[in-house]
Amino acid sequence: MSKVLVVEDEQHLADGLRFNLEAEGYQVHVTDTGESALEALKSDPSAFDVVVLDVMLPGKDGFSVMSEMRGGGQFVPTLMLTARGHPNDILKGFAAGADDYLTKPFDLAILIARIRGLLRRREWLTSSLNASSTSGATTPLQDVFTFGDKSVDFDRLELRVREQIFPLTLMEANVLRYLIRHEGKPVSRKKMLEEVWNLHEDTDTRAIDNFIVRLRRYIEDDPAKPRHVLTVRGVGYRFVAVPDKKD
Repeated sequence: MSKVLVVEDEQHLADGLRFNLEAEGYQVHVTDTGESALEALKSDPSAFDVVVLDVMLPGKDGFSVMSEMRGGGQFVPTLMLTARGHPNDILKGFAAGADDYLTKPFDLAILIARIRGLLRRREWLTSSLNASSTSGATTPLQDVFTFGDKSVDFDRLELRVREQIFPLTLMEANVLRYLIRHEGKPVSRKKMLEEVWNLHEDTDTRAIDNFIVRLRRYIEDDPAKPRHVLTVRGVGYRFVAVPDKKD
């Protein structure tokens, strides 16, 4: 039975989520503050399979909770709920580490479908890792891209840089995947917003820049002088797998 942590301070909504998720066969724990959610996750990191996290909470808001979860090594799949459908709020949630989002009011069937999707990815990843461990295989069939002394495993959401392993959020991986797919070509911020986040409204493109800053910290030997993720002035970014030695 999958375990869901619901972080929601509106009592009627929290009760409704508990009732309907339990009717679907999930084990549900409800809390109404960000602080109590973090405490529950900290006390037992494996206690939950998915988190449903409201943005507007008393005390620490959902963005802060999301950032602390990821910063503390908590990579449980998380669906954020927001009453504000502005694209910048959505990007802020993804930048904090969310895997998916829904805008209130939402259709219950859609929420359940999103939760199932997150759980399927988690179960697939777990079975993939277990199969690799059991067989002793060092290179199981995975979506891996290698460049220089670095490799990104899109299935495991991991970036390996020599002896270090950096966990990636789903959106960090999606941004990197998009850049790699367009290797050598300038990619505009607007195009990334449309094709990575499916946002077609006027949106503050600085959110893209924040993702790039984080990726450069992982990838570049000197983030201040990037050689793989290059800025194309007035356009966006360009990924280079094998930099020119003279650069």
